[in-house]
Amino acid sequence: MEASATGCGLDGQGATAAESSLPGLRRSSIKPDCALLEEAAQLKTEGNAFYKEKNIRSAIGRYHRALLILRSLDSEVMTSVRGFGPEKPALTPELEALLRSIQVDCYNNLAVCLLQRQKVDYARVLEYSLRVLHWQPGNIKALYRAGVATLEMGDAQAAKQYLTQACREQPHDANVRKHLQRAEERLNRELQKEKAMYRGMFASIQKDSSAEEGINQTN
Repeated sequence: MEASATGCGLDGQGATAAESSLPGLRRSSIKPDCALLEEAAQLKTEGNAFYKEKNIRSAIGRYHRALLILRSLDSEVMTSVRGFGPEKPALTPELEALLRSIQVDCYNNLAVCLLQRQKVDYARVLEYSLRVLHWQPGNIKALYRAGVATLEMGDAQAAKQYLTQACREQPHDANVRKHLQRAEERLNRELQKEKAMYRGMFASIQKDSSAEEGINQTN
């Protein structure tokens, strides 16, 4: 992970401590869940390699495939479909933590891939960032990208909230500060526009009231 929290780099470029230390990952034939996690981790690694080669489409494909594999192991997903088939035993806490780590990396990396496209789907960037924040509310990269996405989608107030939180976590990050300033400037413009609108409304009301008084005095 690069020094800047909000740069275009990827999450989980190398094997995490959990990925390298869990014994089941290298004996996947013994534990099918471990084999699936190992496959997802490998797909994430391949996605990172494609991203470095600027092959964004292939990178996105690898991250999506990794997440699809993880869905079959995700307790949050499987709880919603309970009763429609044989139930699988829950993952151990160590494997659950590894699953979440790979999911967070893949969603964060999908978001940064989308931001590299010529036509950015900011709604999807926000969706992926919010998925990360569901598991890691203080994830700086996800907060930053959620802020950028909501700002570009026209919600400066939400953008300010995300970016303010990211700025608290990483106060010296230039990207965070730049977009936070953009959000504040847009909010200020919106406020001035709203004030001007109300001034116009009050002026119109006063004008109509003065005209009505003039008519009454004439009569």
